[in-house]
Amino acid sequence: MKNIKLTIEYEGTNYSGWQIQENAISIQEVLEKALKELLKEKVTLIGSGRTDAGVHALGQVANFRTNGSIPGEKYKYALKLLLPGDITVVDSREVDLKFHSRFDATGKVYKYIVYNGELPRAIYRNFSYHVPYNIDIDSMVKGSKYFIGTYDFAAFMAAKSEVSSTIRTIKQISIEKKGDLIEFYIEGNSFLRNMVRIIVGTLLYIGYGKIKPNAIPNIIASKKREKAGPTAPPQGLFLKEVFYP
Repeated sequence: MKNIKLTIEYEGTNYSGWQIQENAISIQEVLEKALKELLKEKVTLIGSGRTDAGVHALGQVANFRTNGSIPGEKYKYALKLLLPGDITVVDSREVDLKFHSRFDATGKVYKYIVYNGELPRAIYRNFSYHVPYNIDIDSMVKGSKYFIGTYDFAAFMAAKSEVSSTIRTIKQISIEKKGDLIEFYIEGNSFLRNMVRIIVGTLLYIGYGKIKPNAIPNIIASKKREKAGPTAPPQGLFLKEVFYP
């Protein structure tokens, strides 16, 4: 028995998200079908976490166990012929049988892209959130600092989510302006459902002048979703990297 770790890049535009669903096509389903064709056995992929419909990944991590004889480093080449162009295995390797891509993860970095040009751009439509308004970057940077630390982030979680705890740790947030693009990088130990997109939506409200930067501690303390900003749309979000010991 071997345990194989995959690092996966994908465009989420045409998928219902990472996790298998009954009536929609998912990233996990496409990968598992390709692995079944390759190995002639059914395997179950364990992802580091879910990504929602339309969300992309630069470094999603998943693992599976197999009785197959293919060397771990060869999967990235073999799967290239079996996967569609919007899903790529960028790295593959054999790991310890105890490795679990979800439970062993110690942190993640997400990237979010806002296109801040006046008119829509076809090339950015699936990979950014178009915001044609003036955005105060300095105010957003000031507001972002209030998120750093360990807090109860219930106010930044999608409604009706079921989790045992809403306490999470944000390690750092950076905001960079590159021409007409604004890039947000958010690193944490783990994230609640839609947490990154709600943080970005809230920071954008600060950038519009709808929320003061120093209002963030009160929003966090309230634990009420309605106090935070809107959920930024999925197409601007990328799972950039997953960290392991």
